[in-house]
Amino acid sequence: MPARVRINQRERLRMVSGIVLSVAVVAVFAHWLGAASPIPWMMASLGSSAVLIISLPSSPLAQPWPVLAGSALSYLVGVACAALVPNLPLACGLGVGLAVMLMLALRCLHPPGGAMALFAVLHPQEATLMAVVPVSFNVLVLVLAGMAFNHLTGRGYPHAQLRKLTQPKDSDSGAFTSADLDAALSHYNQVLDVSRNDLEGLLHLAGKAAFQRTLGGLRCRQIMSMPVHAVAANTPLQEAWALMRKHAIKALPVVDAQRVVVGIVTMADFMRLANLEVHEGMGQRLRSLIMGRPKRPDQVQGLMSSPVLQVQADQHVMDLVPLFSEAGHHHIPVVDEARQLVGIITQSDLVKALAAAVARS
Repeated sequence: MPARVRINQRERLRMVSGIVLSVAVVAVFAHWLGAASPIPWMMASLGSSAVLIISLPSSPLAQPWPVLAGSALSYLVGVACAALVPNLPLACGLGVGLAVMLMLALRCLHPPGGAMALFAVLHPQEATLMAVVPVSFNVLVLVLAGMAFNHLTGRGYPHAQLRKLTQPKDSDSGAFTSADLDAALSHYNQVLDVSRNDLEGLLHLAGKAAFQRTLGGLRCRQIMSMPVHAVAANTPLQEAWALMRKHAIKALPVVDAQRVVVGIVTMADFMRLANLEVHEGMGQRLRSLIMGRPKRPDQVQGLMSSPVLQVQADQHVMDLVPLFSEAGHHHIPVVDEARQLVGIITQSDLVKALAAAVARS
């Protein structure tokens, strides 16, 4: 059995309704204009054209140029083969084959065009050279009806097929580049019923979904650094500084007796304390001379930042991305259900997790 078409009931109803309305509009015009004329105003191949325009509005085969030019040119090729090739089987084959060759050369491949060419070969009495005008008008009405219906139902038609001039940088576009996609298409070497832009967009969406699936299952406890060094609020600054230097770390969570996080002290805090007087202006110096300088802290509680942002050990790693990229945090303590410190996550930990997720996806 063929694979099931992955569309919902609403889209199915949209497709069927659009085909009914667009073909009916063409039939009304054909009956009105051709009631007293033997010229074939209504062509059976327009039914398949309607299916493409309504069901696949982004397909390269369903755009206005392929529909209009492909249908008219194929009809003319069929008329020519019927007049010039006396052998009917050969004329049928040549009509369809030459029509496809011409459509490929003019970038207007439209499958119902093959039916147009075959009709012209099989019905030379009706498919005359004069009939190309009503046939083209027939197709034009269908295209206009398809444009109106697709627009009203939120489907872009015509659909841009050429690559946009402003492409995202390769580093921002995912795991592959536009050149990689071009190379893959050249290797595939077959006609795809999807535009290049849509294909590239779908591949990027699939890559993002794989990335989110891979990274979305990660929890903070899986990437956090542990065991984590921590200090009490009454720890002397000199002792805290020595601990940071000894273990080459840039942040120390501050905990109480139950290891509940009450603050955090970082290398940047010590740097600001050391350079407190370096960046003072004249006004600040005069105020310090008159009012006296504030007492320099000698314990961690006088330098730490509090309250401090914390994350749960079972929290998704994806939740950390905005905290690091937008909120400006560099170190985030990780706590358990009892809010006790169990680890710490740095920007480096997150970058390693992201890199591993990209490699897996």
